[in-house]
Amino acid sequence: MASTVSAYKEKMKELSVLSLICSCFYSQPHPNTIYQYGDMEVKQLDKRASGQSFEELQKRLEAAEERRKTQEAQVLKQLAERREHEREVLHKALEENNNFSRLAEEKLNYKMELSKEIREAHLAALRERLREKELHAAEVRRNKEQREEMSG
Repeated sequence: MASTVSAYKEKMKELSVLSLICSCFYSQPHPNTIYQYGDMEVKQLDKRASGQSFEELQKRLEAAEERRKTQEAQVLKQLAERREHEREVLHKALEENNNFSRLAEEKLNYKMELSKEIREAHLAALRERLREKELHAAEVRRNKEQREEMSG
């Protein structure tokens, strides 16, 4: 790098003021101009071709950037879709769990209510039989008392 800079400075010293002024009026360099700087050979670039290649590189870079952005957007979209799908699956699972719990609770309440009704009916039947036995016992006592009064 240092040799390139020093070679450039030497070349600038060699150029005459006239050639500098001429280069201002005639900006196109002489075609196929080759400069020798020490052990290096510097070839003048065709500005138009280099500009086109720069534009071509710029277009390629922009296209690559666009592809990268598109791919990134696509990946983000897929991630969002996957996250939404997971959210829907989780919501559906929670809903099914809640429905199952609600149905199980309703079924349990129904069985408990049915068991309570059966128990109450059974107790009512026992009370009725007990009342009938008490009535029968009272009737038997009354009949016994009547017999004792008649026999006695």
